Amino acid sequence: MSGGVDSAVAAARAKDAGHDVVGVHLALSRTPGTLRTGARGCCTVEDALDARRVADLIGIPFYVWDFSERFTEDVVDDFIAEYRAGRTPNPCMRCNERIKFAALLDKALALGFDAVCTGHYATVVADAAGNRELHRAAAWAKDQSYVLGVLTAEQLAHAMFPLGATPSKAEVRAEAEARGFSVAAKPDSHDICFIPDGDTRGWLGEHVGVAPGDIVDRAGAKVGEHLGAHAYTVGQRRGLSLGVPAPDGRPRFVLEVRPADNTVVVGPREALDIVELAGERFSWAGLAPRHPAAGFGCEVQVRAHADPVPAAAALVDGELVVRPDSPISGVAPGQTAVLYSGTRVLGQLTIARTRSAVPAA
Repeated sequence: MSGGVDSAVAAARAKDAGHDVVGVHLALSRTPGTLRTGARGCCTVEDALDARRVADLIGIPFYVWDFSERFTEDVVDDFIAEYRAGRTPNPCMRCNERIKFAALLDKALALGFDAVCTGHYATVVADAAGNRELHRAAAWAKDQSYVLGVLTAEQLAHAMFPLGATPSKAEVRAEAEARGFSVAAKPDSHDICFIPDGDTRGWLGEHVGVAPGDIVDRAGAKVGEHLGAHAYTVGQRRGLSLGVPAPDGRPRFVLEVRPADNTVVVGPREALDIVELAGERFSWAGLAPRHPAAGFGCEVQVRAHADPVPAAAALVDGELVVRPDSPISGVAPGQTAVLYSGTRVLGQLTIARTRSAVPAA
C-alpha cells in the first residue's frame, strides 16, 4: 500500500473478494521526507500515514516493512551505475523486478502468504492449460503492463491486480470517495521516487560527478563542449550549445553518450531512427515462445506510454534481437523493450545495443 488511491482500492477489492488481506507499506529510504513535494515521489512518511488510515477503514492489519537497504542496492545504485556506463535506466522496472516481486514476494511467501496484490493497471489471465499470462489493462490510457514486463511465470503465479478490468482512473477515484478514503483525490506520484524534487540532472551531478568533455559529430570532429555527459540523453536537441554549426544548417541531436572517453555524439535527426535493438538481459512473462530461435512476430514498446510497433524478434547467440517493421526514434541502451502479442506481454529485454537506419559514414 503506497499511500495512493490505486493501492487503497486494490486492497479493499481484495478483501471484498474474500481474501485474507494484510496491508504492507514499503519504507524505501532511511531518511524519507515528512511531506511530499507536490505530486512528486512516493513512499514518504505522509504516504505511510495515508496507507495506515485506509487500512484502518478497510479493517485489515497494517505493517511497514523496511526495504531501504535492498532498494538502495538494487534500484538506486543500479541507476547510478547505468548512467555512469552511458545507459538510460528505468528505475520503476528495477523496483518491480527486484523489490515488489522479488524481495517483497519472497518475504510474503516465507510468511505464508499466497500472493502480492498491487494497484497496478494490468491483468493476469490463465490460458486453457492453466498457464498464467500478463495482459494489458482494460483502460489503455492507464495501462501499466509495460513496467510489469519484467515479471516471470513464477512471479505471475503469485500476483494479483484487482484494478486491471477497471475502465478508468475516474472510476477508481469515485469508488475511493464512496468508501470514505481520504486519498480519493490525492494526486498521482510521478518522476523518480528517490528524486522527489524532479531535478534528475542535479541529482546525477551529485552522485555521478561532473566532468567537462567534448561533443563530437559522427565523424569524430569536435563541435562543442559539455559540463557532464550524464546530463545528456539520446534524442536531446535543446541545450547542446554547439560551437560549430552543421554543414547543412539543420539541427543536431544527441545520438550517443560515451562514458569511457566522456564524449557526447550528435548528428542528424534521421540517425535517431532505430531499425534493430538487442540485449542479453531478457525474460519471458509466462511461457516463452515455442521456438524463439526460429523467430516470432510481436509488437515492441520501448517506453511506458509509447505506442507499440509491429516487429519480428528472434533469439540469436544468446541475444534477443528485435527488428521493428518501421524505425523507432530515440532508443537508448539501458531502456527496456517490452514485447507484446496483442494485449499479452510476452517478455522484455534491457537494450544493450541498437542499429541506426542511417549508418555513420
